[in-house]
Amino acid sequence: MLTYYFELGLRSLRAHRGLTVLMLLSIAMGVAACMTTLTVFHVLSGDPIPHKSSRLFNVQLDAETLQGYQAGGEPTLQLTRTDAEALLRDKRGVHQVMMTGASIAVDPEGSGQAGQSPFFSIARYTSSDFFAIFDAPFQYGSGWSASDDTAEARVVVISQSLNERVFGGADSRGRTLRLRDKDFTVIGVLQAWRPAPHYFDLTQGAYTQAADVYLPLATSYVLRLGGSGNMSCWGNSGTDPRALGAPCAWLQYWVQLDTEQQRKDYWTYLNQYSDLQRQAGRFERPSNPRLRPVMEWLSVRKVVPSDFRLQVWLAFGFLVVCLTNTVGLLLAKCLRRSAEIGVRRALGAPRRQIFLQFLVEAGSLGLAGGLLGLVLTWVALWIVRRNPAPYAQLAQMDWQMLATTFALSLLASLLAGLLPAWRACQITPALQLKSQ
Repeated sequence: MLTYYFELGLRSLRAHRGLTVLMLLSIAMGVAACMTTLTVFHVLSGDPIPHKSSRLFNVQLDAETLQGYQAGGEPTLQLTRTDAEALLRDKRGVHQVMMTGASIAVDPEGSGQAGQSPFFSIARYTSSDFFAIFDAPFQYGSGWSASDDTAEARVVVISQSLNERVFGGADSRGRTLRLRDKDFTVIGVLQAWRPAPHYFDLTQGAYTQAADVYLPLATSYVLRLGGSGNMSCWGNSGTDPRALGAPCAWLQYWVQLDTEQQRKDYWTYLNQYSDLQRQAGRFERPSNPRLRPVMEWLSVRKVVPSDFRLQVWLAFGFLVVCLTNTVGLLLAKCLRRSAEIGVRRALGAPRRQIFLQFLVEAGSLGLAGGLLGLVLTWVALWIVRRNPAPYAQLAQMDWQMLATTFALSLLASLLAGLLPAWRACQITPALQLKSQ
């Protein structure tokens, strides 16, 4: 029976081509506007590491002076080197990592690749647990060990894109990579990897590219490689602000805690650590640590701008307007078919069959509108990707968004078809037959 109703619906749509085209465009434009905005929002607000985001925590400590202090206020965004190294030594988490971003010169010719000019790449100086805590995927090799941190080893992990640029994509483990004027041994190559948002270091930008070069943070100290990103200082020690003991916060610190009890214990540990530092005279403010999981961290840092949420609501509002237009067109089409409906009722067709027939017709219209809306959405996303904004290249439709497009178009058309279908089944056969 549904096949028969589907055939009737197609005949009706072909018989009223003008109205059909208007309804298809209305549904397609509403779906495309809604799905384009929703896809971008999905990219911006998605969970960057869904399988363990609830177990990864950003750590903050309030190490500043009393000047400008407000009870319960937000602590500094990052940690000082003294505090980060102290937490790392205590190893109270399953994994823990301290790190900072940088930009470093890569010398391909010094790496044995003649004819290539030096260039700058994004770097990350970090401790050894970085790859385990953030599940960085390896194409070749692996990361370094804690003993390499201690030994200030000159080892490096590089990205797939850098490996292709310098070494032609081959397994480059054991090869020498010259960074600035220093030689490092490649021990690992990552697969293509771009966490979005770039949650573990928002100071580099929420949607920035992942680093191409990873090397031990301790090695960067010895070689004085410098760094980039935000730095907050509240005193003048007269030394390098990155030196041990300097009153400057510039290191990101993350810890993995797999159970609720581990989280509670670590929270207690942070408060005790803050109390000890205050007793030692390093901290002046009362204990005020923060221990936030990934999604809470992104929310507090307002990674998704408020105007994007407004755009999503406006897009859904436009879809409602398009549906309202479609309802009006379907009603007009229904009235033009009153005689046909009257004849069917007179021949014994019950109201529920008339209702179902018009609902199947609306669903068919929705599927066709969804296909057209999908094409328009791809075109709109292609235009978005031409935008120079850092998140633009991430605006890709995945299977989840593809399924949502068809579900939304079908649901929209069925909702639009409810009133016309109900109106059709209310037509009185006798009145229509008399009028004929």
